[in-house]
This record gives sequence, C-alpha cells and structure tokens, in this order.
Amino acid sequence: MSTKKILITGGAGFIGAETVNQLHRAGGWDITVLDAMTEQIHGRDWEKSYLYRSVQGKCRLILGSVCDLAAVQQAVEGCEYVVHLAAETGTGQSMYRINQYNETNIMGTSNLLQAISLAGKSSRVKKIVLSSSRSVYGEGKYQCPNCGVVYPGSRDRDRMLKGDFHLYCPDCGERLSLLPTSEDSRIQPASLYAYTKYAQEMMLRTMCPAMGLAYTILRFQNVYGQGQSLKNPYTGILSIFSSLLLENKPVNVFEDGLESRDFINVRDIAAGIAACLENPRSDGETINLGSGVNTSVLEIVSILKKHYGSRSDVRITGDFRIGDIAHNKADIGKAERLIGFRPRVGLDEGLKAFCDWVMHQEKDSGGYEASLEEMEKTGMLVRSAQDG
Repeated sequence: MSTKKILITGGAGFIGAETVNQLHRAGGWDITVLDAMTEQIHGRDWEKSYLYRSVQGKCRLILGSVCDLAAVQQAVEGCEYVVHLAAETGTGQSMYRINQYNETNIMGTSNLLQAISLAGKSSRVKKIVLSSSRSVYGEGKYQCPNCGVVYPGSRDRDRMLKGDFHLYCPDCGERLSLLPTSEDSRIQPASLYAYTKYAQEMMLRTMCPAMGLAYTILRFQNVYGQGQSLKNPYTGILSIFSSLLLENKPVNVFEDGLESRDFINVRDIAAGIAACLENPRSDGETINLGSGVNTSVLEIVSILKKHYGSRSDVRITGDFRIGDIAHNKADIGKAERLIGFRPRVGLDEGLKAFCDWVMHQEKDSGGYEASLEEMEKTGMLVRSAQDG
C-alpha cells in the first residue's frame, strides 16, 4: 500500500489530535501537522500538554501559524490532502476580538489557498477538507403551526431580559418548535465567528474549482471528548462545568437551562473527516456532522455533577450571551448517505469517558471567571434582573 501525504492544520488541537491518531492507526498516511501551539489551548508549556504528547512521534510537526504564509508553504509542500482545522473558535470571544478571528480564520484560509496556488504545477494537493461550523445557520430550522418551516433571526433581547428564551415566528408571532437543521437551510450567522466560518466555506467553493481541487465542507456540531481544552474558557461548556464542579464551586447555568445542543464525540468527528478524504461522493459537498439529538444544558450539568460526585450548587441565572442560539439539532441524513457516517459513541458512554479523563487533568476555573468579566465589560454578556 502506497503512503499518502496529508497536512492537518491545527493538527495538535482537540479535533486535530484525534484525527492524527485515527489516521496513524489506520496506516498508509504520512502526516504533517502545522500548529501554533497557542497558550489558550495548550497552556504555557505546550511540550507537556496532553494533546501534544498524544500526537508526538505520529506526525511531522511544524510549529507555526496559518497566518504565516511561509510556514503554510513549508507545511503543504508535497502533500496530497489537506484537512484545514486551524481556527479561532468560540462565538462570544469573536464578538470583541474581531481582528484576531478575521486574521486567523479568513486570512489563514487565504494563505492555504495562496500557498497551493504559488506552488503551481509542482503542487500535489488533490483535496481540501474544511472544518466549518453549524453556527453558520444561526438559530437554524423551526416549525411554525401557522406558517410551516421558518428560519427565525436572533432572539429578542427585551424578551430574554424578562426570562423568555423561546423563539417566535417572525411572520405571525406564534411560538416555534425545533426541527433538525439540514444543509440546505438558510445561512444567517449570528456571530463574527460564524461569519468567518462561512467566509471559509465560500472561499473554497469559489477557489477550489478554479484551481482544480476537490473539497468537502464539514459543519461540526458541538464537539466534546477526551483532549478537550480545560484551559480555554471560550469554548466547550463541558470543560467549563467540569472545572467548576470538581472544585465544588457554584455553577451558573445561563438562560433557563433548557437551551440545547447537539453533542458529538470527537472520535466520531475524526472518523467523519477520515471518511471524506478518499471518497469522491463527498467532493464538492457540504455535510453536517453531529449526533442528530439535542440535549439541554441543564441535563448535561446534572450528568456531570453525578459523575464527579460534586457538591456544587447549580443555579439557573437567566444571564445570556449575545450571539448564543436557543437550540441545535442536526439533520445528519446526508452524512449517512454520502460517507456512511453514523455516530458510534453514545452520550452516556462519551460523557463517562470524558469525566474519567478530566479527573486526571489539571483544572483551573479562574480563566472562566475572568472570561465572564471580559464579556460583560464588552457588552456581550447580559446579566438578568435577578442578579441585581
């Protein structure tokens, strides 16, 4: 079996590391990773981080940023496939660190395409797989009892301040019910992060056909699992809650606690990425990767608290973040049809494994509390009337 060369940008990150490990176990892949090893993900000493150690010896690591064209050119040289994961993530932080998100997500993707273009006929790249996000859908797809399928905009701030976190039909005003969001749903990003992910998508749709490259766009739902950063307070409510619960600190659940997300284990996400690489049925396609099930935030907190045996007081505060959606449930029928994708890791199994892993990691909830102060200062976190 011939060895295929692949570049994974952000390959020492949460999803990247699991992808490296799965491809390494499968065999037949010569893996290059380009990663900036940022402190927000890996801590101050990245060489001691769990994620770095998990990929060490399984790939060629180039320490550098996708914002550095020369580093991208070095990394992509000789590669036939590219998995583009490197990005700034987190909706809340994107709303005030605007340049940072634009530079990494948009210019980083531009650098990748530019590097391939500059290589000209010497480039061996056949295909790019892009990690996009369900955030491009905004609130997603809903059912109105009068008007049928609707795509509501962001929720009304005044209603939310009064403790009403539901969605209502923009035409008749009736309360809406959630539908699985399919890939043909309306695109309406509600955060700068979402705009940058959609910009990445459009760059590939525009440039890849012109450059003779195949591509697949994967819209990830809420990814969790072992290796998830416990130091980054801007992404991953499971990590945030875990740190607080293990320190027996109060857990403030935003909104009414009934907001829900489609949680998908990182092992399933990495398997979905691998399934696209040499599958021509995925070429030129945009595909949701999720579980197809939505679970409330309050339910997640309850499960975690039980696993950890925590004494934390769980408080439903009514606080909310600008740009957060009410619910998320993916239609994953297309993924099943085109790449044979079926989530293998159930939520109970995945959360137990996650909790067991977290118990052996260094925890620090201080970053989360600092992030709340930062978001409140910039107006992106709104406190409810009950907070005084």
